[in-house]
Amino acid sequence: MIRVDHAGEIGARRIYAGQLRVLEGTPAATVIQHMAEQEEQHAAVFERLVVQYRVRPTALLPLWNLAGYMLGAGTALLGREAAMACTVAVEEVIAQHYDDQLRELIAMEKREPTPEGHPAAGAPSQSPESHLRQYIRQFRDDELEHKDTGLAHGAELAPAYRLLSLVIQTGCRAAIFLSERI
Repeated sequence: MIRVDHAGEIGARRIYAGQLRVLEGTPAATVIQHMAEQEEQHAAVFERLVVQYRVRPTALLPLWNLAGYMLGAGTALLGREAAMACTVAVEEVIAQHYDDQLRELIAMEKREPTPEGHPAAGAPSQSPESHLRQYIRQFRDDELEHKDTGLAHGAELAPAYRLLSLVIQTGCRAAIFLSERI
């Protein structure tokens, strides 16, 4: 989970960097900058967790760095609405991915017996899974906020919105699949 989330947050950071490069000085840049700052915070948490839990980052990080930047810049070149459509498409997939992880973490915590000397069942847990669950829940909420921001700023007005969204979401799902394995 940490490896794929780390890769995703690095990719998101690069998407926003590409969008900001193209849309710098426009009213959209202020909106994008706010989302980019949240992604920076997410990436910093996963950078720390990668080290703390000795998780090997995906070998595909150089590719995700380039692909993220190109996706951000490419959609921004199509216009503000296309950049926002990119945000909506990415954040829909990421929020769903985080929801899947939350369900898995909750199931893991329920399966683990409460060892003697530790808090009783139902007491606040300080397990690594509990901390990760807290981060993922917060980041999922931030991603949903980004999706709503994109919709509020004209994402659905982008040329070929449905096709653009489908292509971006397919790419995101492929990146998640590959980052979990490589």
